[in-house]
Amino acid sequence: MSDRVIHVEELVREYPMGGEKVLALRGLTLSIRRNEYVAIMGPSGSGKSTLMNLLGCLDTPSGGDYWLNGQEVSRLTDDALARVRNKEIGFVFQTFNLLPRASALHNVELPLVYAGVGSRERRERAVRALTRVGLQNRMHHRPNELSGGQRQRVAIARALVNEPSLLLADEPTGNLDSTTSEEIMRVFSELHAQGQTIVVVTHEPSIAAHAERVVVLRDGKLDSDTRNRAAA
Repeated sequence: MSDRVIHVEELVREYPMGGEKVLALRGLTLSIRRNEYVAIMGPSGSGKSTLMNLLGCLDTPSGGDYWLNGQEVSRLTDDALARVRNKEIGFVFQTFNLLPRASALHNVELPLVYAGVGSRERRERAVRALTRVGLQNRMHHRPNELSGGQRQRVAIARALVNEPSLLLADEPTGNLDSTTSEEIMRVFSELHAQGQTIVVVTHEPSIAAHAERVVVLRDGKLDSDTRNRAAA
């Protein structure tokens, strides 16, 4: 299992609702190998948001097993899950979640502040992450001085700064126009070419088309799992 970043087996997630149990995931089995670029799609209610929360160690399954980078995480405590999240996973969301008064550099440094990394190493790693997303000339600008696409690049750099095993993006172009969306997807393609494992949750076929593999969920189960020959 050493070449798998993600392996989930018979994953179940149920929620109590009005005295009944709603099954969001119904025994899902899925593996994602190192350096794969995978899009997860599905209609509303298919279970893709639930799966993203489980893959991101933001939630725990009701049943089944989840291994992340060789470690079984499905039965960890909340504190242990938080440590795994900080070390193994970089998150990119639809909303950029940047501190408005902080520079791009300081926004990217923040996860390292929480991790207790010293100031010199923090700065070096943040500069490196911003350079990877093409923002080396905008490091000292605040979010209101950046375009929407540039702000999302800062958010991607922040997700990369801990050098995570997995970059997990939830509707990363949801707040962007089509031209800027293409720009951001090119950034993901470049990161994938550099060896980054990427999972993008999206409802847009044009965004999923950039991935090399498309997984479709329906009613909490795997509906299809296909290679995307047209991937950029």
